Amino acid sequence: MKKLLLFGVLLSACLGFFACEDVDDTPKDAMLRIKFKFNPNQERLNNLGQPSTVGFGNSAQTPIFNSISSHYLELAQDANTQLGQGAILYHAPETTLGGDNAIDFSQAKIVGEDEIFLEIPLKTVAVGNYDWMRVSLSYQNYQISVRNQGTDYTGTLASFVGFNTYIDNFSIGNNLFPIHGNKLQGFWAFALNDNPYTNYGQTAPGATTVPNPIASTSPIPPGSCVVTGKFANTLRITGNEKTDITITLSLSTNKSFEWHEVLNNGIYEPASGENVVDMGLRGLIPTYQR
Repeated sequence: MKKLLLFGVLLSACLGFFACEDVDDTPKDAMLRIKFKFNPNQERLNNLGQPSTVGFGNSAQTPIFNSISSHYLELAQDANTQLGQGAILYHAPETTLGGDNAIDFSQAKIVGEDEIFLEIPLKTVAVGNYDWMRVSLSYQNYQISVRNQGTDYTGTLASFVGFNTYIDNFSIGNNLFPIHGNKLQGFWAFALNDNPYTNYGQTAPGATTVPNPIASTSPIPPGSCVVTGKFANTLRITGNEKTDITITLSLSTNKSFEWHEVLNNGIYEPASGENVVDMGLRGLIPTYQR
């Protein structure tokens, strides 16, 4: 009899537990997610989206990427859609702390490969058919090889390729760079790994490669880093999506770090006066998966 009573108590407790448990049956919004891929084997392009070789008197290497950030993301309907007239998905915070308007690096979202950079409800994206993706890149962080006095080292380079960036201070490893001001496209800082050596500099205005295959019909402002790429298949947004869409932005890192040679040996030797001339990524291939 006692066993029966105990069983009844336990059964009542279980039933009460399930009866009181909340069940969230609210429909979830379908989401648009965007992430980056770094492809060292992707075709190397020039500003017009055409195959490109390393400039005369220069040499280049394919860096190993750690992370990246973007200032602006936009879907464009076709090759005639002007910058800003497509579906704007993201615009990073800006500031005038340094004088002119600039990207606020302190608020930049920095991600590695395959990490989600942006996640927004698909219902917030304008209905339409989109053939092109525009990505305004602002920051890159990667490993490069250097030689000094006959010894080869690996170091980390922080590359600021946005139109203008306000940088308070930032670090590479244990090395602090107090900038406290605006830096135009092409500013870079470098530190050897596990070594106190650091350096920084600025490439020439307009030297950063920004591939845009539709430059003749939809140009980008000088000094910006709006890389443009075409979907293999039109991305259709109906406004009634029930499943998520993930866009992957494959960026060509193929010999994207370029310098002017002094010793003509294909090895970056900054102590010999070899200067950085280009840090622009070399092409964009956007894909999507539902």
